[in-house]
Amino acid sequence: MIIESPHAPVEIPKVSIYELLFGSLSTEDAARTALIEGETGREISYGTLKRNVDLFAGALAARGIGVGDTVALMAPNIPEFVVAFHGILRSGATATTVNSMYTAGDVTKQIKASGATLLVTVKALAERAVSGAEDAGFSSEHIIVMDDDGEHPSLEALLKERHPAPEITIDPDEHIAVLPFSSGTTGTPKGVMLTHRNLVANTCQIQNLIPVRPGSPIQAVLPMFHIYGLTVLMHFGLFKRAQVVTMASFDLEQFLRIIQDHAIEVSFIAPPIAVALAKHPLVDTYDTHSLTSILCGAAPLDDATARLVSDRLGCEVGQGYGMTELSPVSHLAPFGDGTYPGGSIGPAIPNVESRLVDPATGEDIEVPAQGESAAGEIWVRGPMVMKGYLNNTEATDATIVEEDWLRTGDIATYHSDGWFTVVDRLKELIKYKGYQVPPAELEALLLEHENIADAAVVGVPTADGEEIPKAFVVLRTDADGAQAELSAQEVMDYVASRVAPYKKVREVEFIREVPKSRTGKILRRELKSTP
Repeated sequence: MIIESPHAPVEIPKVSIYELLFGSLSTEDAARTALIEGETGREISYGTLKRNVDLFAGALAARGIGVGDTVALMAPNIPEFVVAFHGILRSGATATTVNSMYTAGDVTKQIKASGATLLVTVKALAERAVSGAEDAGFSSEHIIVMDDDGEHPSLEALLKERHPAPEITIDPDEHIAVLPFSSGTTGTPKGVMLTHRNLVANTCQIQNLIPVRPGSPIQAVLPMFHIYGLTVLMHFGLFKRAQVVTMASFDLEQFLRIIQDHAIEVSFIAPPIAVALAKHPLVDTYDTHSLTSILCGAAPLDDATARLVSDRLGCEVGQGYGMTELSPVSHLAPFGDGTYPGGSIGPAIPNVESRLVDPATGEDIEVPAQGESAAGEIWVRGPMVMKGYLNNTEATDATIVEEDWLRTGDIATYHSDGWFTVVDRLKELIKYKGYQVPPAELEALLLEHENIADAAVVGVPTADGEEIPKAFVVLRTDADGAQAELSAQEVMDYVASRVAPYKKVREVEFIREVPKSRTGKILRRELKSTP
């Protein structure tokens, strides 16, 4: 059964994301503050932002970058991220956003997988970013360090060249605007092809669901390299002509100070921040009365924590749902509507259809006239669904199935009063502090260790509601039956030295055999139930 969105459809213009955000910039809007660097208070107006985006696009075009090219962007949340991102798109190129916590090896992999020919980064990340780019074959001329490291072209130098933005022709429905990397429902990261139409659609779809008005100060701490930060903080914030107050990284005291000093009205967070806001004594030492709304996403937020945050800060706490492949939002409980209970992800947003499908039978779950349905996998259809995975037809066909339905890999129920609640994950991904950790990637790494014969990684819950990667390890035995010696700490150190910090294994258990099906698939549920 197809479950329609309760919201009236919204118009989705056939334009690029640049045209949506800057094409109708009025004189009044141009004078408004667009971006504020939260740590320093440095401001950039909408007019200046547009001018710098155009100049950066011109500088890229002068270097031969345009339609058909891909540029890697590895930077924290700073105003220059926005300039670089939209400058790349304005040049006609595609941006592939790189996780700022990636190792040099991760950077190399993404550059090669995306086909990027230029890297834009900052000094704070240059050691890993530049090393990764050089290992991918980049010369210094193909690396831009925005805040000037003295060795590579800087943003200021490029803007001073004053090249006009190029004339380009693209089809917004087909042209790939951004290429973030996601693990999908399982496996190693894949390039998610999101078109200009995908980004424009999702920005328009949520425009009336979050209480942001022109001039509203909103807080942007969630990383813009992640699709949640890219669409919901950057694009939505700019589309509404808000003041987007950036944070380069999360620090609770800094986070609270920015709310107080900039009179933040709406903040966008992930569950670990919600836990801190609910429990940390530091919260009571800052004035947060300006906050009216908090939207939590990236991973499920339990009702109890949401209520604690709401009661403590005196603001509404809502929850949304989505994934990179959905640009990312598909479900969201509108603010100001008390119909939807805490813990639910609300109804589908405008222009979206949903289904619940039994993973075992492939049949639709029956939706009751009253009460809650049985659990099933959420399938979603709408204009924000990705074009597919880059150079991976097999993964695309497994994710986008009959009649353009996207399989999310999440298990949910549907209540007859109109809301969905996520109850489990069919997919194997671990969500640590909102970041995707693919077990297969860690398992492959563990199997490279000379003393490890087999391994499996699963997500296990902690006392504070987090999920952490836990490795189950089978030690190698020699021909005489002697078992190799390896401690849990040595296993964790081995992995930590080879992956980004959020991918580290945080618990290790040694076992005699990894449980597997007859086809060799790891039976993760058996491991999760291990006492």
